[in-house]
Amino acid sequence: MSKISEIWRRVGMLVRRKKFARELEEEIRLHRDLKEKEFIVDGVDVSEARYAASRQFGNAMYLRERGRETWGWMWLEDFVQDLRFGARMLGKHPGFTVVAVVTLALGIGANTAIFAVVNGVLLRSMPFPEPHRIFLISFASHHGPFQLPPGLSDRDYLEFRDSDQLFEHLASFGTVRVNLTGAGDPIQIPAAIVTTEFFATLRTNPELGRAFLAGQDRPGQDDVVVLSDKLWKARFGSDRGILGKSIQLDGIGRTVIGIMAAGFEFPNNAEVWMPLGIRIDPRNSFTRPVIGRLKSGVSRQEAQAELETFAQRLPVRADKNDATAQIIPLKELLVANVRGSLLVFAAAVGFVLLIACVNVANLFLVRAAGRRQEMAVRSTLGAGRWRLVRQLLAESLMVSFTGGAAGMLVAFWGVPALVALAPPGKIPRVEMIRVDGWVFAFTSALALITGIAFGLVPALQATRRDVSESLNQGGRSVTRRDERVRSTLAISEIALALILLTGAGLLLKSFLRLRAVNPGFEPTNLMTMTVDLPDSTYQNAPEIQAFHTRILRELSRMPGVLAAAAVNWRPLSEFLTMGDFQVESGQKLPPGYVVDKPCVSPGYFKAMGIRLMRGREFADADNGTAPGVVIVSQSVVRSLWAGEDPLGKRISTEDHPKPGDWLTVVGVVDDVKQQGLGKKSDPAIYQPYLQVRRPFFLSHMTFLLKTGSNAQGVASAMRTVLREVDRNQPVESIATMDSLIATTTAEPKFQARLLGAFAIMALALTTVGIYGVLAYSVAQRAREIGVRVALGAQKVDVLQMMLRGALVLVCMGVILGAAGAFAVTRVLERFLFEVKPSDPATFALVGLMLASVALAASCIPARRAMKVDPMVALRYE
Repeated sequence: MSKISEIWRRVGMLVRRKKFARELEEEIRLHRDLKEKEFIVDGVDVSEARYAASRQFGNAMYLRERGRETWGWMWLEDFVQDLRFGARMLGKHPGFTVVAVVTLALGIGANTAIFAVVNGVLLRSMPFPEPHRIFLISFASHHGPFQLPPGLSDRDYLEFRDSDQLFEHLASFGTVRVNLTGAGDPIQIPAAIVTTEFFATLRTNPELGRAFLAGQDRPGQDDVVVLSDKLWKARFGSDRGILGKSIQLDGIGRTVIGIMAAGFEFPNNAEVWMPLGIRIDPRNSFTRPVIGRLKSGVSRQEAQAELETFAQRLPVRADKNDATAQIIPLKELLVANVRGSLLVFAAAVGFVLLIACVNVANLFLVRAAGRRQEMAVRSTLGAGRWRLVRQLLAESLMVSFTGGAAGMLVAFWGVPALVALAPPGKIPRVEMIRVDGWVFAFTSALALITGIAFGLVPALQATRRDVSESLNQGGRSVTRRDERVRSTLAISEIALALILLTGAGLLLKSFLRLRAVNPGFEPTNLMTMTVDLPDSTYQNAPEIQAFHTRILRELSRMPGVLAAAAVNWRPLSEFLTMGDFQVESGQKLPPGYVVDKPCVSPGYFKAMGIRLMRGREFADADNGTAPGVVIVSQSVVRSLWAGEDPLGKRISTEDHPKPGDWLTVVGVVDDVKQQGLGKKSDPAIYQPYLQVRRPFFLSHMTFLLKTGSNAQGVASAMRTVLREVDRNQPVESIATMDSLIATTTAEPKFQARLLGAFAIMALALTTVGIYGVLAYSVAQRAREIGVRVALGAQKVDVLQMMLRGALVLVCMGVILGAAGAFAVTRVLERFLFEVKPSDPATFALVGLMLASVALAASCIPARRAMKVDPMVALRYE
């Protein structure tokens, strides 16, 4: 309690220091007046009495200082005085202040904007009660043709749920897209299928109504649905009466039992939630994400041990050795794919801030050199070195906090710009990204650290010289130590800029190579429309094929259409059906060999511009009553029938083919990029869609139109055709193939563009920094240059001398930066396509460009040095 009382006493004295100072001054004056009266009574003259009283009383200023020291916290008052003095000094040099503030505003603003994104995406917890107890439970294979998210197979989920002892609740879920009809125009919306304990696991209940009850995942009882607040408002006008009523999803009537709170859209921006009943299917096995809420007091390590024990008890199967038992924080499901990119961007803007700090430090060094005489005078008058350093640090902190305030304004503009520039859907948890108190605290801490970082070295340099030397030389000389410090900072700037430029160059080269990849088809003037048919309405293959045939017939009649075709999974969709097959000759496939299995309509290869290498395309006669045929890609031929004629070979997609299951190869086509431009072309076996018997492979279909001119012009007519054939079927997507290709390259384009922007910013700051260093060097070496010219040096000699010094700095910076880039750019390897992190051409081009820009920035100070008049330079010596 005594310490608290003392603190409060000191705070009170600090707040009332003006009153105390006034009272102290009055007391000093009273004592001095009394002493003066005593001398007057003794017969001393009035003027002499005043002087004698002041002399006997002592140093009034010293007594005032001793009195103020008893109040405590003098450092705070001194700091306020330093700030006032610093503000005056900065105000006297507005150009210097503006340049320093703008430089820091760019560096701090860029870092603040990136931190706001990182904070919202990576650092904020999930918006559920006690999110630290919710985990993903995974025992999924990491190999094979499909990239599966963390999860459990249906069989493993049911067995783990029955044996688990550590989780309060366990739930599995998946995501689909469903057609909503009967509530305005037909629309396809994202939906989640979840087990009945899903909402209990997250501890999130509907705002209106209720969640699923136990048993509502059983057939006959699963015709219920929970709506999102967004869908409820957009399609049902916030009508509370919707509860208990039926809506049509994929043609099935489902009763609305609940409305979720605003903002709840987990998983995958879901707009409706439907019950998921998991049952073992001996022919199919689905792997889905599984979440669990740990019981109170149970650690993640205990849950990990339980899952590993469970995995060891599982029977031996083919995929078991490839699977890893993992207990993963739920947030990883959303942010795992974006973490690497965000951390790279955060490191890049950190480099920009370092360059900005080096730049401002150089400015302060230049300014401090001109203030040496001032520092020497203040030191002579009794100021200690720490007192002088503190004064200079106060000025640098004022600049950094002003730059931080301006950086906050940059961040307010930059955060929405970053989100808008990012490819749609690539940044998760966008609703959590905002400039808030945490971002403000980050900026404040960054400004504090930055102010100390760039202000400390100049402050120490300005206060370390001998006082008499500084007074005699008037602060006009330059020491070798000064030159070394400024040169070191300039070299550091160049090296940091080179690292950033190299990273941006690698990403740009990777993007250009990716964009130049031949997809295996001709995308120009090609329009696509994707439709998903619900199995509740179209229950068998003939019904689906009749729908497709009618759509194709109507589309082919449209004006300006050169060709119309259909494929179940279009190229570059990132989805595909894959599997193995049998060869009639008994030939064994290579280990792990699988192929894409798209089904297409007649005219597909012509419409897509896929090159036919041998044989023929599918015809209308290749229907369900004709012998089965296939067309294979040339990579299949290379793998199985190299040097042989593949036409007439027979294969089967069935595990145990019957005589009618064999399919004859009638053509060979070029390979196509199915999963993305950056991925290899998978071997493919094409089947005519009229010969496919399973509805699963037909319900999702993309229609393609080859037009003679602008493909975008037929979009409205394609929608009209769909409405005329079935007015209840919405379009999943409609877009030109060119735009779809652009979508596949949007992420690397965004990465290259953003890192390139940071690199250009770094280059600009470095150019300004080099110019500043050389310009100051010319000013400080004016006398030396004047002497050289007076002794006969030509202007070209002066130019060579200045450029030689600049060239040394540039070469050292480039060499140091190249070494740093060689080590640092390896973190970009996973983002590069057909480009190595140590690509010699990129390193050479970036180094040459940076050296050229730096030398160009050196030319202006060098030309100024050529114009130095020796008479003017020597006049004041």
